[in-house]
Amino acid sequence: MMFAGVRLPSSSRGWADDCASQVVELALSLPVLVLFVVGIFDFSGALTLKQKLTNAAREGARVAAADPASDMYASVPVAVSDAFQVADNYLLSEKINDCGLSGGGTPPTPTQTGLTWTYTSTGSGCPGSGITLTINRGYSTPVNGIYLIGTYVTISYAYKWQFNSVGGLVGTRFLGPSTINTAALAFNQN
Repeated sequence: MMFAGVRLPSSSRGWADDCASQVVELALSLPVLVLFVVGIFDFSGALTLKQKLTNAAREGARVAAADPASDMYASVPVAVSDAFQVADNYLLSEKINDCGLSGGGTPPTPTQTGLTWTYTSTGSGCPGSGITLTINRGYSTPVNGIYLIGTYVTISYAYKWQFNSVGGLVGTRFLGPSTINTAALAFNQN
């Protein structure tokens, strides 16, 4: 090979080959691509989980709202027990870890504040703070200037992001929410 009348050694021809630069580009871009792919799957998993938790809360609120309110001052009214059973069974049917909330078939005793009952569990391999299921049978909300009483069910569920473990590849850490919160309201029929 001649360059300006000077013959270049054959080893310089290797510089014209761009295979090595492609390998370097791949090595630099691969962690970012993996981060994007894991992020897409992780966020879609979190969104799917939120939808399933919302459905569980909605089903629990719907069932409790249809039950009579005659035993509201019992230790655990039938409507609250029904809402708990329906929401928990929904979680289990969707293969969501209920963190041992059902306690092997026997529902735990909730804590009560006024007309609100709260079930909490952190067992059975749940990440972080576990699950909290709250059932409020006396939730008041205005509709066209009239206050209606309904059943308000909330679920707080700990979520372990997979994104964080891959974020270390590019030297970053995602500080997203560690708890997914969802709620549903159904107006009491009785």
